[in-house]
Amino acid sequence: MTIKNFSIEYDAINHKNTFSNGDTINGRVIVEVSKETKIQSLVFIAKGKARVCWSENYGQNQHHVYWSNEKYYDVKHHILREARQDGTEVIGKGRHAFPFSFKIPDRKIPSSFKSSIGNIVHKLKAELHQSMKLTKKVNTHFTFVSKADMDTPGLMEPQNGCKDKSVNVFGSGNISMDVHTKQMGYKQGEALQVTVEVSNQSTRSAKPKFILYKKQSFFAQGRRRLHKEKIIKEMSEAVASSGKETVTKVISIPTELPPSILNCSIIKLEYKLRIYLDVKFASNPEIKLPIVILPSFEVPAMKPPAAAGFGFKAFGDPDQAPWSTASQAQAAPQEVDPPPPYDAYAMYPSKYASAL
Repeated sequence: MTIKNFSIEYDAINHKNTFSNGDTINGRVIVEVSKETKIQSLVFIAKGKARVCWSENYGQNQHHVYWSNEKYYDVKHHILREARQDGTEVIGKGRHAFPFSFKIPDRKIPSSFKSSIGNIVHKLKAELHQSMKLTKKVNTHFTFVSKADMDTPGLMEPQNGCKDKSVNVFGSGNISMDVHTKQMGYKQGEALQVTVEVSNQSTRSAKPKFILYKKQSFFAQGRRRLHKEKIIKEMSEAVASSGKETVTKVISIPTELPPSILNCSIIKLEYKLRIYLDVKFASNPEIKLPIVILPSFEVPAMKPPAAAGFGFKAFGDPDQAPWSTASQAQAAPQEVDPPPPYDAYAMYPSKYASAL
């Protein structure tokens, strides 16, 4: 086999191995050949897109598949161009590292996301074209975390809600609660403080309970698929019959909780705080407040220098100088902490290719 290794790798800019709007990704396309080899072209591609797909059964073996796609950027640049008269380039025997530098568009783009119904994917690809041979392709995902949209209405404003409920089964009287929070937006790891003023003018005790849950919505062809999941459940001491009490509960937002996704038209990741009074033998009065989880960014730990003579702006630059066809020797990659787990909400990149 002439092509011994064809891979793509990139440099981390922080210990979480994440990127955000406007960040530049520097990396290399590795081509290792066993002998002098003719190549028509070597192409670098960067893509960001979302896709949802699910099926619904309607009985009698009838079902319908709902799907939708959304694209955020699709960048393609030639690293090696057809330079010779016969439309080929020749690379010598050995390992070649072709640098690239890609700037993520600095605009509203949703964060990486993964579930069984929908994904938001950010990836880097390379294609190697040779005459009379199948195109070789390689890709790697990178974890993109969108910057917080501080223009979200009411993000940093106080929230409150009121609810009254009559107890008329196995009891009598009225119960009311008034709920307050400092704001709607909270960073990962931040403390969410909830204050509940309970007036229990009934013959039953009422126990305040708190549930933070996530709400995933998927949209396609006029339909919606919904999935809810509890994250945190807490409770306070019961408020006795004919009593009044102010209850304060502090809920710590988990640091690993994925940020809200509100800027994608086909996938939404939302959070809600449900506060209710548990009253035996009666329907429970409840209030739901929206919670926006904001990303907590770390200061970049490293900034690899951009490769000289290589690079391009997001979505291309027609005035850019032509790409050089000379490969560069690859330096040993720096040691960084491993990327975060590939769970239901984030996509971690593939392992780096082996060093020289």
